[in-house]
Amino acid sequence: MPDIEQARAWYPASDPVHGFDHILRVYHLASRLAEQTGADLEIVQAAALLHDAHAVDVHSQGEARAAHQQLSAQFAAQVLREEGWPGERIAEVQHCIRAHRFRDESEQPQTLEAEVLFDADKLDAIGATGVARAIAYAARQGNPFFIAPSQQFLEKGLKIAGERHSAYHEYLYKLRKLKERLYTEPACAIAAERHRFQESFFERLIAESSGEK
Repeated sequence: MPDIEQARAWYPASDPVHGFDHILRVYHLASRLAEQTGADLEIVQAAALLHDAHAVDVHSQGEARAAHQQLSAQFAAQVLREEGWPGERIAEVQHCIRAHRFRDESEQPQTLEAEVLFDADKLDAIGATGVARAIAYAARQGNPFFIAPSQQFLEKGLKIAGERHSAYHEYLYKLRKLKERLYTEPACAIAAERHRFQESFFERLIAESSGEK
């Protein structure tokens, strides 16, 4: 079983969005959900530690980022084979990893363990942590934390030419929808409170940005 110190080397320490801090939070959330739902803890913990891991910078834009779940699943197989894991359990971990992305629906969670990883990863994208990560991601891409979205984006989720993807855009496109996408009952309970916080945060942000507050 990979351990936390081993996993630390697979992730950038300075990445505020998908770095090792994110992995630790997902690992602890996934462990908690696994214990509450009866999921296989070893599968869940291995998948949590490996779900964003790969030797290249998969957190960049473009094909590498879009395929990071596939690359990470391949990397996971390599790591677990070296540890002597049987093929069927490696396949279970790989399924968890391939099925964890919000933006890729080609492989949906088919096991309780995959549902747990999906939920833990999405919980880290909402609430106070989710807001902080969305702002950090926007800043890394040279985008503001708030600009008023175009009417097209509000209606269709598609930006007009030249429109920048602010943290508020990410909230509208993804973060506000996550609580409806979760699978396990314990995760849904956590998400309800986190969702209320982020909703009130962005309402306040809009008010302050317009000078109303």
